[in-house]
Amino acid sequence: MIRLDAATFLLQWSVGGLFFLWFTTRRREVGLGYGWLLRGTYLLLALGGVAAGVAFGFVPVRDVAGVGVAVAAAGVLGVSIVRRAAGVSGAAAEHDRRSARVAAMTGIDRATTTATLERTGREFPPVLDLIAPAIGAVGLVAAGIDASTGGAGNMVVSLLRIFAGAAFLGAVTDAMLLGHWYLVQPGLPRRHLNDLVRALGWAWPVEVGSLLLPTGMVSVFTGDVDDGWNGTLGWFWIACAVTTIVLVYVTRAALKERYYSAVMAATGLLYLAILTAFGTDLVARAVLAG
Repeated sequence: MIRLDAATFLLQWSVGGLFFLWFTTRRREVGLGYGWLLRGTYLLLALGGVAAGVAFGFVPVRDVAGVGVAVAAAGVLGVSIVRRAAGVSGAAAEHDRRSARVAAMTGIDRATTTATLERTGREFPPVLDLIAPAIGAVGLVAAGIDASTGGAGNMVVSLLRIFAGAAFLGAVTDAMLLGHWYLVQPGLPRRHLNDLVRALGWAWPVEVGSLLLPTGMVSVFTGDVDDGWNGTLGWFWIACAVTTIVLVYVTRAALKERYYSAVMAATGLLYLAILTAFGTDLVARAVLAG
């Protein structure tokens, strides 16, 4: 029903990651460099998907959409760089709020903060980051239709797996990268990382549920699908899926701690979550493609 397809996988990954970039930056509190990092990363992944499609199985709408994702990401990156002098309004406001709080406690008052002084020109609008995922979504629909066989029911399952996988992979990758960004922007509120971890928790049941739908991972345990390892890959998939959701809850618990080190601990847990999340997605793909 769904083939192990590097082109589709890389497009999913880039679309999900770019969507959650907007999800994180829409409040205008995360520094511009975070967007530059993610747009550059997912731009390259989208191009890698196009190259894989050309080399191993060209799907016109999917692969043209992949080019569109890369071009849109590059264009938005250019706009962000051009407007960098305006800074990020939410981050500046948070800087001013913290400065006022320090002034109230210490009596040291600064009439105008450095963040306010440096803001000039028009600010980058985060909504532009939705252009690339919108283009990519068209390609994902084409990929899902191309991968499906056997009627409308199988097509629905295929599309559900495609979009659930995009959200699942995008959320876990962006969460890990954002955790590292706190080293660059230590005053960033934790709610942004909490939101991404919560989104990963929401995506998990949809991802796992879609992979259980017929013909799915249940068939590995009934013997209808041979994983080539006497069911070992099926148990490995269960271990990855369960470990991922456990790591989500442990990460959320870590972020409740007041100390800054809790963010670094959460980032380390998200490293593990990336491994188990990719195991959840890719092992099922490999087994069901066989």
